[in-house]
Amino acid sequence: MKPFARKPVSVLQGSTDTGGLTRTVGLFALVCFGVGSTVGAGIFVLTGTVAAQHSGPAVALSFLIASAVCLLAGLCYAELAAMMPVAGSAYSYSHASMGEAAAWTVGWCLALEYLFAGALVAIGWSGYVQAVLQDIGIGFPALFAQAPFDLSAARELVATGSILNLPAALVTLVCTALLLRGTEFSARINNLIVVAKIAAMLLVVATGFAFIDTANWTPLIPANTGVFGHFGWSGIMQGAGLLFFAYVGFDAVTTLAQEVKDPQRTIPRALMASVGITTTLYVLVGVVITGLVSYRLLDVPDPVYVALNSAGPGLAWTKVIVGFVAIAGLISVLLVTLLGQVRIFYAMGRDGLLPAAFTRVRADSHIPHIGTLVTGAIASIAAGLLPMSLLGELISMGTLFAFVMVGISVIVLRRREPEIARPFRVPLYPWTPLLSVAACLYLMWTLPLDTWLRLVVWLAIGCAGYLLYGMRRRRREA
Repeated sequence: MKPFARKPVSVLQGSTDTGGLTRTVGLFALVCFGVGSTVGAGIFVLTGTVAAQHSGPAVALSFLIASAVCLLAGLCYAELAAMMPVAGSAYSYSHASMGEAAAWTVGWCLALEYLFAGALVAIGWSGYVQAVLQDIGIGFPALFAQAPFDLSAARELVATGSILNLPAALVTLVCTALLLRGTEFSARINNLIVVAKIAAMLLVVATGFAFIDTANWTPLIPANTGVFGHFGWSGIMQGAGLLFFAYVGFDAVTTLAQEVKDPQRTIPRALMASVGITTTLYVLVGVVITGLVSYRLLDVPDPVYVALNSAGPGLAWTKVIVGFVAIAGLISVLLVTLLGQVRIFYAMGRDGLLPAAFTRVRADSHIPHIGTLVTGAIASIAAGLLPMSLLGELISMGTLFAFVMVGISVIVLRRREPEIARPFRVPLYPWTPLLSVAACLYLMWTLPLDTWLRLVVWLAIGCAGYLLYGMRRRRREA
């Protein structure tokens, strides 16, 4: 166990061994992966929660702030991904800049990000499926409609009376089966879904503007209730922190670096394109749904559906489109989040921080099948048993922590190895990475205290795991 041992950048930069993975992903497919994993839960699930509990009609401002921070982090990602086009994303960059222990910590937080992101997306998918079924007169058994626990207004876990969110658990397993078919197959499915859902969302936005009641936007920023994060500007900032979950897709783009054609050029372009497309859609949808219905009614798993339903018969036809887009679109998000976690496990196994089984790649599909099965099983259990509100905060915390480490990695590597070729360089260095780190830390600070406590517990478990696995590895190497 060598906590401060760094992996040489030259090894990551010059490696031509793809470890059984194949470079089949081009620019269009990579942008679709980024947009596909981003445009989904942010619009279909968390927009309503943030509007109802934190920012009110100003949810679009929360999106803009989160997007600006994400753009800063995206520039840092672009420099590192173009310089080290390997699987692992922030984990691999931290390993090269700060050493093994830091890399393990980042990998552990990325697991928090991806595994729980997959679970939250599956919960949102379940909510939309149940809403569509209810619209056509089909009820779903209450015992299997939601998680057995929920987070109360006092931020305590309370029993719901249900046993399991069965649709959420099942859809996670179905997506796991699709991933086992191979990255190229998953990319084709994702491309079709992404194009369809962007077109459909733009159609809904265009038609929804005609039914907006501007009274729903008053006041644009509701007065703070006296509690930090409950409306007012503190609510907008905390909302931006919570919505950072919606930007998990940008990290997913870099986890695929080892399977991308011409990664030095393709990854930076895909990152910037994904930021632009998703920001535009997020802001437009946030403006429309808070104009269609009072933000107080949006604290549901299916806020877009609820907003359109409130508009009456004039937008009844769009509910069918949104139902399809949400059900199909969230599947594409789930596919990419699970895929991203599999690649993190692959990179950690490659470096000896996880069992070698996570690096085993099937010859027919070029997929790390053990990692895919483990990822799918854990995410399915989390989707079936954990509440959506708890997951969203934890995912945002994990995502922001990874973004902080990426910004630091840019600064460390510029100082330690300034001579190494960088196909893409962060503009306005060092201010861009410094501002990225500061902005991410600020958004982390705005998140609720109990989320910080859960992060500390999660990191403590990860630290124990690192020490135990390190001791086993030492004995094995002795």
